[in-house]
Amino acid sequence: MSESTDKTPRPQKKDRAKKRRSPLLMTIVVVAVLIAAFVGLSQVYTDWLWFDQLGYSTVFTTQILVKAVVFVVAALVVAVPLWASMTYAVRHADVLPATREQNAKDEAGPNQSVPTSASDATEQMLRDVLGQQRAEESIRRYHESVDKVRKLLLIAVPLLLGLFIASATMSQWSTVALFFNQQSFGKTDPEFGLDYGFFVFVLPFLRVVVSLVTSAVALAAVAGLFMHYFYGGIKVQPGGVTTTHAFRRHAAVLAVVFVLTRAVSFWLDRYSSTQQQSGRWAGAMYTDVNASIPVSAILAVSALLVSLMFITAAVKNHWRLPLISTAMLVIVSLVAGGLYPWVVQRFQVVPNEQGAQSQFIQRNIDATRYAYGLDKIETTPYDATIDTRAGALSSSSATIANIRLLDPNVVSSAFAQMQQFRPYYRFESQLSVDRYTVGNTTQDTVLAARELNPTQTNGDSWYNRHVVYTHGYGVIAAYGNQVDSAGNPKFLQSGIKATGTLSEDYEPRIYFGVSSPEYSIVGGKGDTLELDRPLSADETKASDAKYTFSGNGGPRVDSLLARLSYAIKFQSSDILLSDAVRDGSQILYERNPLDRVRKVAPYLTVDSKPYPAIVNNRVQWIVDAYTTSDQFPYAQGSSQDSATAAGAQRSKSVNYIRNSVKATVDAYDGSVTLYAWDEDDPVLKAWQSVFPGTVKSYHEMNASLMSHVRYPTDMFNIQRSMLNKYHVTNAHSFYAGDDVWSIPNDPTNDRNQPISPYYLSLQMPGDSRAHFSLTTTFIPQQSDSNSRNVMYGFLAANGDAGTGKDGERSADYGKLRLLELPRSSVVPGPGQAQNIFNSDAEVSNQLNLLRRGSSEVINGNMLTLPVGGGMLYVQPVYVQSSGDAKYPRLQRVLVSFGDKVGFAPTLEEALNQVFGGSSGAKLDGSATASPAPSANATPSAGSSSSSSSSSGSNDSELKQALNDASKAMSDSDAAMKKGDWAAYGEAQKRLEAAVKKALAAEEVQSKGSATPSASASAAPSATASASASAKPSASASPSR
Repeated sequence: MSESTDKTPRPQKKDRAKKRRSPLLMTIVVVAVLIAAFVGLSQVYTDWLWFDQLGYSTVFTTQILVKAVVFVVAALVVAVPLWASMTYAVRHADVLPATREQNAKDEAGPNQSVPTSASDATEQMLRDVLGQQRAEESIRRYHESVDKVRKLLLIAVPLLLGLFIASATMSQWSTVALFFNQQSFGKTDPEFGLDYGFFVFVLPFLRVVVSLVTSAVALAAVAGLFMHYFYGGIKVQPGGVTTTHAFRRHAAVLAVVFVLTRAVSFWLDRYSSTQQQSGRWAGAMYTDVNASIPVSAILAVSALLVSLMFITAAVKNHWRLPLISTAMLVIVSLVAGGLYPWVVQRFQVVPNEQGAQSQFIQRNIDATRYAYGLDKIETTPYDATIDTRAGALSSSSATIANIRLLDPNVVSSAFAQMQQFRPYYRFESQLSVDRYTVGNTTQDTVLAARELNPTQTNGDSWYNRHVVYTHGYGVIAAYGNQVDSAGNPKFLQSGIKATGTLSEDYEPRIYFGVSSPEYSIVGGKGDTLELDRPLSADETKASDAKYTFSGNGGPRVDSLLARLSYAIKFQSSDILLSDAVRDGSQILYERNPLDRVRKVAPYLTVDSKPYPAIVNNRVQWIVDAYTTSDQFPYAQGSSQDSATAAGAQRSKSVNYIRNSVKATVDAYDGSVTLYAWDEDDPVLKAWQSVFPGTVKSYHEMNASLMSHVRYPTDMFNIQRSMLNKYHVTNAHSFYAGDDVWSIPNDPTNDRNQPISPYYLSLQMPGDSRAHFSLTTTFIPQQSDSNSRNVMYGFLAANGDAGTGKDGERSADYGKLRLLELPRSSVVPGPGQAQNIFNSDAEVSNQLNLLRRGSSEVINGNMLTLPVGGGMLYVQPVYVQSSGDAKYPRLQRVLVSFGDKVGFAPTLEEALNQVFGGSSGAKLDGSATASPAPSANATPSAGSSSSSSSSSGSNDSELKQALNDASKAMSDSDAAMKKGDWAAYGEAQKRLEAAVKKALAAEEVQSKGSATPSASASAAPSATASASASAKPSASASPSR
């Protein structure tokens, strides 16, 4: 009694403590769950507000609905069979846990029976350890606990596994959506005669279904096996393993379903063989068609027969035949699926591979060219010459006049020094290239948006970052083919208060751009809080103007719920507490144009290079977007990130691409408009069916917007990458692989990256006028350092879409023209042309002079132009001084045609040097390093002739001065090495005199031909140290 009395109070104290803790614990749990739920729902709520404000709420709701349906269906497909399998095993158990009444009737004494199930084994263990009498109570408790756990397991295991598999399957929502909105391509694959839409829309969905069912059956089988063992359906005895009839029936059903899924999978493997990318060529080749596909069909039929045998076994309880058949199916799948194709490949294909594979290689060629739009390329033989003659460019004036000397990858710092005005503004490091109509002439321009630089705002406070500094201001544009007298960009749109040719009345504020802050609080009633722009001197003595946003650019945050939700989203209590968030306030976020397009059109892949344009007095970001697939039969795959500019795209493998959408994002209010550019694209039509009403027809574009549409950069990069091999259309030649091209590396740097394609207005041979085009070059495949760097091909994509009428697109837009040179061509490639520049003695001397002192020479983009019956190379040369405020100035132009080189302050002079004194091109003040006349100005009639009459003598004086300078530099270096300081001083004096003479000669040239003289910052120091390397440094980033 005392022993009992001592033990009784302790559990009572624990029980009382447990009762006291339970309400507190439950409260904490409930509060935690509510907080977690609110945080999760706040994310959904803010997303809804964002989509709804932008007018794309159906995109949000459709995604949620499709994902929810996929999630629920997947969860049920997994959970229901799993629950049924476990429940069946329990209900047909051979040994059930004993009840309390049954345990009371058990006889005393040790139980010597051999345990045959998990339940028996546990009871036997308890008896052995505790003894019979003490074990009975423990066994009773064990049975009760197992019974409780059983009920929990039957609910929890199917639920948790179902939710887990459903979460993974939910990511396939787009596959499901496309299946139910599939479209026809109107073209069939050559092997099965099925529409391409089956492979793009149907086959991926069937694969998802088979994978999901297979997972469900496998999990149901494992769970059922465990439950049968635990409850006695499987008994392990000394003589072997015995099973109940219920277990065998259960196993038969699971086996039937599993084998049927394998049969379907084998059958689908036949179609999937046309999509494989593992071999040298994509698609089903000879071995696949003649071995793998037939074997897959045989295996599918065999699996179907095996499933029928399992059904018979379940009814008649005869298991030998289905088990043997299953073993045979496994063996056949291993032998026939692997050995037989190997035999065919080794003994039928390898001895005559070209003949055996030609038919299937041709399929690969045709499908790849169609999938990437290469089948529409117009190929023209171009027997380019390297001979120069006077007047050779007389028929190419339209192209020569538009040669872009302003490199968008180099002049960003010049834009910043001349047009940034405040440190809290910035320009992109790679500027954009577009064209505008100036007067009656279409002018190529280099332009950039003056955006906010969030890292340079005054004061690192939340208020400044998110309330005061909210937007950039204005678009700056410069002539692509002109600079001023100092070599600086000549602007046609400039100033913080917009002035220029483009527009002075447009909305300049840029709330949405590529470098906008994460979020800003704008608008609302009350005081004006936002910094707008610096004021000019004639406006007021105040330094900056203020502004209040008046558009509809973001969700309102003037309610407590919205403020709390966004405070959670951005993890900032200031949104909830600050007085700056007031009645009518809006929150602007997701401000990068690419992010906005991705979010409203999640099925699109966006181009990495958005560009600004002034359209109907609004700044619009124009974004190219693509529909893609990696399921197109026989088409060769391409990696987007490797084919496009380095790091421009997330890694994604595709084998079908279309520039199906052009999107615009308003820089002021962030509104997004999607235009269906390729209305025949089946993938786009499928997505339009999923999200109806979200994409407009391109016929709704106004003429102003249409005039700024251009050919997309990333798609062009992928196309030219594929064209390296797929310019060959004959299977036999393709197999030989003796005509593979490559994209030349950028010769202006040592990074070994492919040269970027360039935008410029270009009149292709045979065309009647110039078109704004995207161009690239091809050379032979570079297998080693001895490979020929000569020109093999020149590709131009017509990017002129506008016709001057609303909703009308030019029939020539997107036209791809390939000029194919003979394989015996000796026309230099870009790398060889750069070597010709660098090895020219006169060019080298002048470049060394420009490098003297602290100046740096920067080679601009190497432009290639098919003019004069050959290939003309043009490269601007910039000089940049040292110091914090350094920026490049255009000082020279390099030109080559064949092996002839011109190097002069202006393009016209350089061309004349190459083409016998007169190229024949009429520049009319364009394409020059001198000030060009305005659109309404009339050039002086005598300026050209006076320049021509004096250029000869000035050239000889300049050459002599440069030669004297070069000689003086050599003597100076030699004297310094010998330690002869008297000779060194004398050589330095001669160098200084030669430099002055060169500058004087250049100044005379400048006055006679309206060209700039060498600026002080660019001029070499007469007392500078020894020269640097002859190869100039360079900038080589993708053109915009």
